[in-house]
Amino acid sequence: MIVTTTPTIEGRTIVEYKGVVFGEVIVGVNVIKDFAATIRDFIGGRSNTYEKELINARETALNELQARARALGADAVVGVDIDYEVLGQNGGMMMVTASGTAVKLGY
Repeated sequence: MIVTTTPTIEGRTIVEYKGVVFGEVIVGVNVIKDFAATIRDFIGGRSNTYEKELINARETALNELQARARALGADAVVGVDIDYEVLGQNGGMMMVTASGTAVKLGY
């Protein structure tokens, strides 16, 4: 399945719009990860712990988006947008949302 942020796919024609599809993931960050990230913030550098969580959440959201597009009979998703939000009382949860338009392609 082709997934792109662009509204068209070069060399291909969109023959049918199947609808808007979403993939949503909400992940919690536990105390141990928070502690490790706090230490990293104090001494400087990148937080590999949070980066890994973010990468996994984004990939899961995109996989869910593709599965929903396939269920509609689409073979591509165009105009994809990925949003990130911090949720929860203490900001202990992260939400990643991917959205786009599921389409059927011709040649």
